[in-house]
Amino acid sequence: MSTTNIAVIIGSLRKDSFNKKLAKALEKLFPADFSFTQVRIDDLPLYNQDDDGNPSAQVKRLKGEIKAAQGVLFFTPEYNRSLPGVLKNAIDHASRPYGQSAWDGKPAGVLGASIGATGTAMSQQHLRNILAYLNMPTLGQPEAFIHNKDGLYDAAGNIGADSLKFLQGWVDSYVAWVKKHA
Repeated sequence: MSTTNIAVIIGSLRKDSFNKKLAKALEKLFPADFSFTQVRIDDLPLYNQDDDGNPSAQVKRLKGEIKAAQGVLFFTPEYNRSLPGVLKNAIDHASRPYGQSAWDGKPAGVLGASIGATGTAMSQQHLRNILAYLNMPTLGQPEAFIHNKDGLYDAAGNIGADSLKFLQGWVDSYVAWVKKHA
């Protein structure tokens, strides 16, 4: 049985990130033949086009992990009604130099958790605009604007009963999306 590897990019650096917790819980809902690589983005230098010809080891690692994956899951918080700078920095690094994007053709899923009632809707929309330019087929429906509130997780940190049906449906849709586009 072959394994489908998914690169997981969490746009928050916070130790107790809502999106990190969501990513870990959601992975448990995937079929057994899916594996996950948590892509590190906290050690990347700021993107500078002058470095395209001689990327750092961290940038090479980033691009290698994305290229090795059959799909990419983005978990984005919302900062000032948009995506975090650390996430945009990682996207820019892996897309350059022009014509050598690691993102090209990778089926993407976009989610986000926030304490706000609208989840991360604005951040996700901005991210979707970027992913369209990068030629990443991105799952459009269902959208997942997760309100981080009591009951989202059970005592063990798994997805709670109130959210399980919706999030399992999202996972099932993304699995089919990856199989269609990978």
